[in-house]
Amino acid sequence: MTDHLQFVARLRLLPLLLLTLAACSSAYYKAVESLGFHKRDILVHRVEKARDSQEEAKTQFKNALDRFTALTGFKGGSLEEKYRELDAQYESSKARADEVRKRIDDIEDVSEALFAEWENELSQYQNASLKRSSQQKLRATRQRYDQLIAAMKRAESKMEPVLLTFRDQVLFLKHNLNAQAIASLRGELDSLQTDISALIKSMEASIREADEFIKSVGGPD
Repeated sequence: MTDHLQFVARLRLLPLLLLTLAACSSAYYKAVESLGFHKRDILVHRVEKARDSQEEAKTQFKNALDRFTALTGFKGGSLEEKYRELDAQYESSKARADEVRKRIDDIEDVSEALFAEWENELSQYQNASLKRSSQQKLRATRQRYDQLIAAMKRAESKMEPVLLTFRDQVLFLKHNLNAQAIASLRGELDSLQTDISALIKSMEASIREADEFIKSVGGPD
């Protein structure tokens, strides 16, 4: 088993009591560090989780668009059933979007703690050369992190307009199960396709940034 897999396995084995400390960040980080998990390790792990959440959200939004597109070509059958399918896709998309937002918040939380700790520890160096090296590594890591979080937030910001469009159409269809409602959906299709294409492109860029960040920072020692 690789060092990284060992890290993930040990992280999953933390007692439930320890996980409840996440509500108080300082207590959580103090507790996990006493078990040998450093903030850098936690940051890398959370970036990986956020990257995976974006991959899942990307797939879900693609599936939702496929369902939406199929409904605009509706030629017969139960509109109630189609409405329920579209509503389920909206709810799944919203859940994925919420998960991405949570993962980004988790990254920001640990990064603030990591960079504050790193900055404070610079004053503890007696060796000037080692201090300069650490300062340079801090600047490079912070710069790479800033690129990452900016990319993630750009992708996140593109989810809400898509969700709002989905919600409007689901609500309209709920109370208008007829041909007129289907025609209304067709009118939104081009705009929705454009928005989702932009969202997916932004997500893919964010995922690439996550991969680059993980490579540059490295996994657990």
